Amino acid sequence: MDLITKQKDLEAAIAALKKSDFVTVDTEFIRETTFWPELCLIQMATADITVLVDPLASDIDLKPFFELMADENVVKVFHAARQDIEIIHHLGGLIPHPVFDSQVAATVCGFGDSVSYDQLVSKITGAHIDKSSRFTDWRRRPLTDKQLSYAAADVTHLIDVYKHLREELQREGRAHWLNEEMAVLTARETYDPHPDDAWKRLKLRIKKPIELAVLQQVAAWREREARERNVPRGRVLKDDAIYEVAQQQPKDTEALGRLRTIPKGWERSSTAASLLGAVARAVATPKEELPRLPRPQQAPEGAAAAAELLKVFLKLVADREGVAPKMLASSDDIDRIAADGEDAQVPAMSGWRRDVFGNEALRLVRGELALRFNKRRIEIFEPASRQNEAAE
Repeated sequence: MDLITKQKDLEAAIAALKKSDFVTVDTEFIRETTFWPELCLIQMATADITVLVDPLASDIDLKPFFELMADENVVKVFHAARQDIEIIHHLGGLIPHPVFDSQVAATVCGFGDSVSYDQLVSKITGAHIDKSSRFTDWRRRPLTDKQLSYAAADVTHLIDVYKHLREELQREGRAHWLNEEMAVLTARETYDPHPDDAWKRLKLRIKKPIELAVLQQVAAWREREARERNVPRGRVLKDDAIYEVAQQQPKDTEALGRLRTIPKGWERSSTAASLLGAVARAVATPKEELPRLPRPQQAPEGAAAAAELLKVFLKLVADREGVAPKMLASSDDIDRIAADGEDAQVPAMSGWRRDVFGNEALRLVRGELALRFNKRRIEIFEPASRQNEAAE
């Protein structure tokens, strides 16, 4: 299969792809040594055409590709779209729309939690994909025929997968389930997190408000440094170093150099000076403005037992609906529903999840539904008292 390396060929291919109501899309990239993924290959296909684009070619401007990604008349079909969309957002400044993620759709259709592409292809089409080229260096040129065949398979089989899942969603009346999931997947804030929120990625191994203030400042500093230098966060400063800096709050290079997690000699670098500035800003925070340490909410009496009951109930509902339990509710969702009931602000209590699971979970907590063991199976039933009330 030919690899597109000329602008005129890319423009002609995009024009052909735009004639279809959907296009399958995948990318190959490298990000082991960078903050931002380095795009190395773009694959696209419809029923009539398969296109492989070399974004590293000197004569390629990806503007036509980004225009296709923004075309509202063409559904963009991905499998596990998050990283592909991140790349498109970073390079093109846009979020593809409309989007169909076959991994999410497969979960909604009962194929299990986070099913892989090759598993999905095998189950739906019977084809088997050779994954031996998956971890090759996609930056090296020329790409081999084996690499190109592997890359093409990631979008050609996706056509049949998409058609099957689309029909299944319509048949089961679950298209709106997927639409809600795609709204989150294509939200701009999903791909543009603010550096000031970077501390939320870390485990809070701290005990004092001043330590949290330092941790927040240093995490934000690291995020900006990593983005600006385009290196992984750990290349700037490892997580363990952030925890130690937050606890020790070094005021100068000498104090910084004494920290166990700081590489020898690093404290004399310009980067270290910038880090010390972040620490100083946090330490200068007035006491009354220091952030509060997050405190775990005290669950009301009986919440733990209710949570255990809800976990069993979740499994029963998931089996009934033919979806993975995680698709309906997380462990945190269960704990919050057990503790807060109607006031639980969790995904399981909004949208289609509430219709399928949340409302019934509330009925269980209120005693309007119950569980029983009958003929080696656990069943959901309505207590007789509730039935009598309904009859009256």
